[in-house]
Formats: sequence, structure tokens, C-alpha cells
Amino acid sequence: MSFPLSSTLLLTVLLAIGLVFFLRAASKDRTTVVEVQSPRPAIEVLDGLTGWLEKRGWQGDGGDAERQVLRFRGNVTSSRPLGVLLSVFGTLGAGCLGLVVRQLYPSFGWWSLMLAAFGPFAGVIYHRRAARIEFVELRLLSSEKGSRSTFRVRAHRDELIAMELELSKTLELASDGALLSSPI
Repeated sequence: MSFPLSSTLLLTVLLAIGLVFFLRAASKDRTTVVEVQSPRPAIEVLDGLTGWLEKRGWQGDGGDAERQVLRFRGNVTSSRPLGVLLSVFGTLGAGCLGLVVRQLYPSFGWWSLMLAAFGPFAGVIYHRRAARIEFVELRLLSSEKGSRSTFRVRAHRDELIAMELELSKTLELASDGALLSSPI
């Protein structure tokens, strides 16, 4: 095996490994817990949060009165453009791997290019893993009589960021700001 062919094979295999890790990261659960405070009464903040969540498509899923917890459920769908892009990249990568195998083992003929038929499975795998049911959980931690309330919110990281950005002014919600300052 010549050096250029072996290095091309190595790079092609590394690209395939990168695709696998991208598929895992794209469908990873990013549930986070954040404590949120507001100078407003708890019932006013809960009404605002409930209305905002329902407007975004979340449905009430019950709760626990003893623990002071409200739960919401929502269906998260996968991104069709990302699924198509992953299918295209998977097909191109598998085709490139087929060409490298063809160069290394000419006895296989052009059959090694059939590896490209497995490329669209990247989009299918992403679509199945990314589409799931997620939950938002609101728990009242403390409520001073008439004012100041603290909540623990457990939800997807993107939902928490949207909540903090959109409701920080209307409900005067504040957290430690770690979600907005983190690099990812």
C-alpha cells in the first residue's frame, strides 16, 4: 500500500468517525437545571411561565402539589434540512471511502462504490434519534409572602435560554447568567 493511498484512507476513516460523533452530538439530551428568581409573587410568575410555555406549544402534563412541581410535555422534531445535509455528507463520504477501497484493492472492481448506498442512513439515524418527547419542570423553591419567588426549572438548554431572553423583562426573571455566557 503506497503512502498517499494509506494517508487518504486514514483521512477518509477519520471523516467517518467525525460523522458518527456529529450524529451523537446532534441528538444528545441537553436537559439542564437552573434556579430562577423574580421579585414578583409566585402565582404571577407561574401564570406568566405557564402562558408562555403553552404559547410555544408545550402541554400541561400534571405535577405534584406536595413538592410544588408543574410539568409540561412537548414533542421535539428533528431538523429536515440538517437530516438532508447529513444524508448528502454521508453519501459523499461513503462514496469517497469506496473510491479509496477501489484504489487499494482493484480486484473489487467498482462494487466498492456501493458503500455510497449506506450514506442516507446518516440522515435517517439523526431523524430517529433527534425526534423525541421532552419535558419542562417548574418547581417552586421559596416564596416570600406577597413578593420575591425562587423557582428551579428543568428543561432543554435552548428552552431555558429562550425563557431567560424573552421573560427577563416582563416577569423580571433572573438567574446566574451561566446559560447565556457559556460557549456552547
